[in-house]
Amino acid sequence: MSLVVPAVLPSSRKDLDEKLSIFAAFPAVSRVQIDVVDGKFATPASWPCSAPGELSTMAGRGEMLPALDRIAYEIDLMCLDPEQAADAWLALGATRLTFHAESATDLPRLLASARNRYGSFISFGLALNIASDLALLEQGLGEIEYVQFMGIARIGRQGQPFDRRVFEKIRVFHSRHKDMPLQVDGGVSLANARQLTALGVTSLVVGSGILKASDPAAALAALEALETPFGV
Repeated sequence: MSLVVPAVLPSSRKDLDEKLSIFAAFPAVSRVQIDVVDGKFATPASWPCSAPGELSTMAGRGEMLPALDRIAYEIDLMCLDPEQAADAWLALGATRLTFHAESATDLPRLLASARNRYGSFISFGLALNIASDLALLEQGLGEIEYVQFMGIARIGRQGQPFDRRVFEKIRVFHSRHKDMPLQVDGGVSLANARQLTALGVTSLVVGSGILKASDPAAALAALEALETPFGV
């Protein structure tokens, strides 16, 4: 599995299509994360939350995400009602859902409901904000396949500065759960990527660090070239 997971925070359907076409052109890309921001749990609202009905219309027409034969799409649900937000994305071919631990008042119930609703063919992950207690993650470990640590203080926007507090969170969590795959989303760059992988991170979620680079392919390749002893 690739070390780097390119991320898209779409402002419109056109924006999504354009960015996914960039990533689909890179042979090294095997996973892509699509960020979904509802404007309530995190702000500002991203597409399709900013254009209600458009995603359901796509699903109703039988449209699918591109390059499903080699790319697994994970949907990062920064939403207060993540299950409802997930439905249309799954119809389009997504196979991984990332829930945010802070988005539910009863996290075990949310995860059990999602497992019952979507079955075992969907992989579930749990994201944790930089200021949240690690104890939140402990509630859901039996239902998830990976943990995503947010590397920025304000989620829902790309291009935010990296918050070094995440290093200690990762160190402590990994010391307790060495077999749990870990990914970091937000502020990831060549300046911090090697330290993250040394701490046990197996996936680096990168959006603007690739898309805003003068040469996106070279930026992706530079990150992929990093060696990690915890690769999966």
